[in-house]
Amino acid sequence: MNKKILNQSITSAIFSIITIGVLTLLTYKTEFGVFLIASFGSSMVILYGYPESPFAQPKNIFFGHLVTSVIGILVLNFIPLQLFIIIPIAVGLGVGFMILLNVTHPPAGGNPIIVIIGSVSYDYLINPIIFGTLIVILFGIVLNRFVLKKKYPVKNKIF
Repeated sequence: MNKKILNQSITSAIFSIITIGVLTLLTYKTEFGVFLIASFGSSMVILYGYPESPFAQPKNIFFGHLVTSVIGILVLNFIPLQLFIIIPIAVGLGVGFMILLNVTHPPAGGNPIIVIIGSVSYDYLINPIIFGTLIVILFGIVLNRFVLKKKYPVKNKIF
C-alpha cells in the first residue's frame, strides 16, 4: 500500500471525526441549535482528502452550502407542487446556481433534498448552514494549514 495514501486516509479520518464530533456535540449537548447536516459528512471527504481541490476552498464550501439551501427553502415555500416535482427542480437550480456563481461544492448539491424533506424554516440558513459551515471552514484551515502544514486555502485558477 502506498504510504502517502495511507497517511492521507488516516489524517482525513481523524480530522473528520474531530470536525463532525464538534458539530455533533454542539447540536446534541448545547442549547445553541442544530449545527450538523448530512451533507457536511460529504464535505469532509473533499476538505480533508483533497484540500487542494477548488471544490474544497472556503468560498465554495460556504457559498455552495448557502446557495443550495436558500434555493431549497425558496422552492419549498414558493412552488406549490408535490415533493417528487420540487425536489429535482430545487437540486437542479442549486447545481446550476453553484456553477453560475463559481461556488461549486458537490456535497452541497444534496442540501435542497435535506431542506425540502425536512420542511425547514428560514432559520435553517443561520443554523446549521452559516454557523455550521463557518465551523467546518475554521477546522479545515486550522487542521490543514497548521497541523498538516498544507497550503490551505489555495488559489486555484482551474475553475
